[in-house]
Amino acid sequence: MVEGGVPFPMLSDQGGRVGTVYGVYDEVAGVNIRGRFLIDPDGVVQAMEVLTPSVGRNVSELIRQLKAFQHVRETGEATPSGWQPGKPTLKPSPSLAGKVWEVWKPDMGF
Repeated sequence: MVEGGVPFPMLSDQGGRVGTVYGVYDEVAGVNIRGRFLIDPDGVVQAMEVLTPSVGRNVSELIRQLKAFQHVRETGEATPSGWQPGKPTLKPSPSLAGKVWEVWKPDMGF
């Protein structure tokens, strides 16, 4: 356990240099707003989310997306909306364009 009870390293971006690069630094308030960025091993931003400070982030969705991006990178398959590990994926091809709804039947359990 790290001093102060936080079980992971914390970083500071005083002056907003990193936040400015990612477009989340609020110059007036002098702070970064809530932003998360999924960056692949090649340094390419694959996903980003920016929220106002009053709205919390969904850690479960972040983990789902990380697993989906890892699966896509490993297999070349596509993961449909709400995909979970072990669930059906899509095989990208020109013949699939415009026909995803015929192949994938979403579980509308929300």
